Amino acid sequence: MATSRFRDRADAGEQLGEALRERGIEADLVLAIPRGGLPLGRAVADALDAPLDIAVASKIGAPGNPEYAIGAVASDGTVWRNESAIRGTSADEAYFERERQTEMAVAREKAETYRAGRAEPELAGKVVVLVDDGVATGSTIRACLAMLDESDADRIILAVPVGPPDTIRELRSVADEVVCLQEPTSFMGVGQFYERFDQVTDEEAMAYLS
Repeated sequence: MATSRFRDRADAGEQLGEALRERGIEADLVLAIPRGGLPLGRAVADALDAPLDIAVASKIGAPGNPEYAIGAVASDGTVWRNESAIRGTSADEAYFERERQTEMAVAREKAETYRAGRAEPELAGKVVVLVDDGVATGSTIRACLAMLDESDADRIILAVPVGPPDTIRELRSVADEVVCLQEPTSFMGVGQFYERFDQVTDEEAMAYLS
């Protein structure tokens, strides 16, 4: 499948919104993963005429290698464990639980900061679209999907502009539906599929929620 680069996150979000509309998806709520998911989430929410909120998770890194995810935890404590990665490291249960508690606090604080006093949305019985700016290993997305799965949401749709085929296939077994615009076999990182992929600051990301 031929791939092309998105101009920026807004362009990717507009294309995602169009793809969701073409599939006839009607969402009760769009949840974006901060920070990079919020520019896309705003475009998708506008396209679907749905309210926008956030889903927050924090990666659990391996001992001595914090960038290598052995799991992730959502702001409500819902955890996703990468069992094969855990077995390949020196992480024991005590380490994992300690890091889970630490990263849960990070995710919770981030969610509270972004919501700025607003209540968490009610998800039970809702059709929810989860949006991010792309997926590589998908650790934080998996934790967010696990959180949504426990929320009694009626239907969970993951919408991302780009991701490697193996990861997207795995995510299709977790979400009710996955909309991914590009699944390139040559995948080194999400940023390679954007012409502009600047870091999004917390202030910039939060502005999309107003």
